[in-house]
Amino acid sequence: MGVDGCTKVIKYVLFLLNFLFWLVGGLILGVALWLRHDHQISSLMEVQLNGTQPPTSFYTSVHILIAVGAVMMVVGFLGCYGAIQESQCLLGTFFVCLVILFACEVAGGIWGYMNREAVSKEIRDFYDSVYDEATTKTFDTENKKAPVSQVLKVFHETLQCCGKDTTTSFFSVITSKVGFQDVCKSEWMGVSCHQKINELFSEKIYLVGIVALVVAVIMIFEMIFSMVLCCGIRNSPVY
Repeated sequence: MGVDGCTKVIKYVLFLLNFLFWLVGGLILGVALWLRHDHQISSLMEVQLNGTQPPTSFYTSVHILIAVGAVMMVVGFLGCYGAIQESQCLLGTFFVCLVILFACEVAGGIWGYMNREAVSKEIRDFYDSVYDEATTKTFDTENKKAPVSQVLKVFHETLQCCGKDTTTSFFSVITSKVGFQDVCKSEWMGVSCHQKINELFSEKIYLVGIVALVVAVIMIFEMIFSMVLCCGIRNSPVY
């Protein structure tokens, strides 16, 4: 016979919370893998120009999320098993793991908030360098075959945009129409690539932020309940 009364209720609540934590860990892992293999992002991140690729800070963040999701699933399973078995050792280990994860999440959240514009800015800067180099070669008869034009075309086709702003968009469509280059379609005229890049990465960042907030709330309740259950087990006359 184990704990009873309110402590027994907490035991099953903690089990349910840990099961939810395990599911959220799986969700984070799934979202991170989706971000890693998202067609639009992959198309932009894998382009090369003279051996140079776009900044990889976004993928670094995604790889961290993959690791976090996997660890959460392991910790969630540990919490479920510890709650059902009423093991003080497992619950204590689970609590320590939660504290470490929570501290990492808070630190990561602060860093992410302070650098929330960095990823899109890095991609915009890379796009600008590609666009400026392609523009200088616009009147080169071999420009259509130049690697820089192909990289620029990948950006435009992936994001369905053209140019850094309205003026450059109009210029790129006109030069494409008269045959000097082949990087833009008429239907993309006036669609800023800067805006499209911001939208693409901002949507992903907000998604990660919402998931992180949900996880943080669950973790707070789990830390409280795990300590209450651990104390209840210790004070129980029958183990």
